[in-house]
Amino acid sequence: MTKQASDRREFLKTAGTSVAALGVLSVAGSAAFAAGIPPVPNLSHGANNFFKSEKVTAQKVTFNNQYQMKIVGNLFTPKGLDRHAKHPAIIVGHPMGAVKEQSSNLYAQKLAEQGFVTLAIDQSFWGESAGLRRNAVAPDIYAEAISAAVDYLGTQSFVNRARIGVLGICGSGSFVISAAKIDPRMRAIATVSMYDMGAANRNALNHSQTLEQRKQIIAEAAEQRYAEFTGGATKYTGGTDHVLNEKTHPIQREFFDFYRTPRGEFTPVDSSPEATTHPTLTSNVKFMNFYPFNDIETISPRPMLFITGDQAHSKEFSEEAYRLAGPAKELVIIPGAGHVDLYDRVNLIPWDKLNAFYKKNLA
Repeated sequence: MTKQASDRREFLKTAGTSVAALGVLSVAGSAAFAAGIPPVPNLSHGANNFFKSEKVTAQKVTFNNQYQMKIVGNLFTPKGLDRHAKHPAIIVGHPMGAVKEQSSNLYAQKLAEQGFVTLAIDQSFWGESAGLRRNAVAPDIYAEAISAAVDYLGTQSFVNRARIGVLGICGSGSFVISAAKIDPRMRAIATVSMYDMGAANRNALNHSQTLEQRKQIIAEAAEQRYAEFTGGATKYTGGTDHVLNEKTHPIQREFFDFYRTPRGEFTPVDSSPEATTHPTLTSNVKFMNFYPFNDIETISPRPMLFITGDQAHSKEFSEEAYRLAGPAKELVIIPGAGHVDLYDRVNLIPWDKLNAFYKKNLA
């Protein structure tokens, strides 16, 4: 690999252009990593990714999207739910590169405790959902999975199809916006720690990527297509580091603390720990053509809620979406919260705000 390519790879890792789940470790945690001490999950603020509610019933469900690709999800209902009545429902999407067991199950259960029927899905090409090759990036099919989840919920006898909302965490925030623009059945749209996966890949954080760097990425991915077409090994990009050292970027350290420790580590079926969070190199450039905020104002008058942390490196995306959205919008900035903090730190996540948003707008 040339020095230029090596430098670009490092740039992508630290800028987070191929992933949507980064943050900042505490000073103490960073010092520990730098000293070579094995990482210990930071459970401050009540991190509880693998929360299991005693107030809800969980059921694994499957259904097909319009392309006859299987989508797998976890359906959560409040215990004692009257299945002869029709109830509001919420679809929850996981961070980019993650699976439903990482963050989205937590949100789905907490909202089900408030009386909603909730469905946390694995995106196509990830987790238990169908799609080959694994870890492929396909923004249009990602949006289709969310509409397919509406199809599923809207045909259940105990769900009111006129009262279905969506919640996108991290990269899924941009996918639910993309889906909602052309699917008015989604009546209330919320995002948490949203990443615009298109802008992140085109421009990097704070528009720090040059056009020349973008062209280099595209050229490398295109050349890799020849290698894989003729039987070469699949290459992956971005994602979470698997080894930390004194040079590891603080954003990667927080990412590692969630995805590579017991706090949030989860290896899906038919995958390997080495591949989790890493999109394929040849498909990741498809995000360059992904513009979820274009025409975002057409979602109005359906309400939109954008939640981000004041310390989140991704805050710029929620702020931009809020600026461009039509009326009936709200931006909530959580003091002291970074990007990954809002994945599972239950004492920082604004549950009351989310509950009130959906109760008001799915009434």
